[in-house]
Amino acid sequence: MTAWLSVLVPLLVMFFALGMERVESKLRESTVRPEELEELLERPRPDEVRALFRQGTGRALELFRLRNRAPRGRKPQKRDKAA
Repeated sequence: MTAWLSVLVPLLVMFFALGMERVESKLRESTVRPEELEELLERPRPDEVRALFRQGTGRALELFRLRNRAPRGRKPQKRDKAA
């Protein structure tokens, strides 16, 4: 019985560590850069504040990134559905 435990416990610890590494890598990918969040909070738009309040940081940052991708001084053009 002791022999089984001496083999089983390290294997369980190893599999647990591998599983936690996968969780950690997913969390690392979804983290927010502090500079980006600071810029969002310095210059918010009403829709971004509303999204931050209702849906959380993720949606507000998504709107903020979309705003920053659009060319300055121009609104994004909508494509025609018929084309």
